[in-house]
Amino acid sequence: MHSALVRIQNVFGFFTTVAFCTAIAIALSVTVIPQVPSASLALRNVQVVKGRPHYHSPKKEEYAHIKFDLDADLTSLFNWNTKQLFVWVTAKYPSRVASEPPSQAIIWDAIISSEGQKKPSTPFTLYSYLTTPTKPSLKARRPSKSKQAVELPPGLVRLKNSKPKYQITDISGQLSGTSNVTLEVGWNVQPWVGALTWTMAEESSWARWRGIKGGASEAFDMPSLKVKGVNQEVVKGSGKPEKAAEASPIVK
Repeated sequence: MHSALVRIQNVFGFFTTVAFCTAIAIALSVTVIPQVPSASLALRNVQVVKGRPHYHSPKKEEYAHIKFDLDADLTSLFNWNTKQLFVWVTAKYPSRVASEPPSQAIIWDAIISSEGQKKPSTPFTLYSYLTTPTKPSLKARRPSKSKQAVELPPGLVRLKNSKPKYQITDISGQLSGTSNVTLEVGWNVQPWVGALTWTMAEESSWARWRGIKGGASEAFDMPSLKVKGVNQEVVKGSGKPEKAAEASPIVK
């Protein structure tokens, strides 16, 4: 007859096997859920400044300040196995050396949590749900419609004339006159269980997943610096730039 220790080991081994198989089933089940993300990204304003981009910068160099509009629908990336979504916007431009890959710099990012991550279910939340009265008290005041904030579902991003979170610098210290610059949207899906998934190109597909539709801005050029004096920080954001460096395209 088996001892109590052997029985405990058998039960624990059976539990871990069932948990492992359940996790695999959950990770594979999301492949049958369609994913059709889309995004519209447009440039609003670009400025090239010569100065110290950070307080700890040892010397002055050129850095870019880019404002943009982003309208993205990433709701299809959220399912029962999505914990959170990491979204970013990068500025991509050709490298000064033709044999090297293009340079990329992140100008904005955000973490979008799922509903389960915002309001996790724990024994404490279950206890509070059971002990909280169902009817609100008479003293509770209903907020007015003007004060009620409209909460978008997870995955909808609406940014208008948004400021960048990070400045763009180059290893050469020069950005003015850089041509063929584009803004691109990327993401990383972090599941509860399973592997991380990254941005899929527009024409790519896998199972019922499709690549992002749109997600890139029109190419533009960085404006040139206008030297006004010695040891002065120069901003190129006003005046009449060339057409290739247009800073305010029409946004529909």
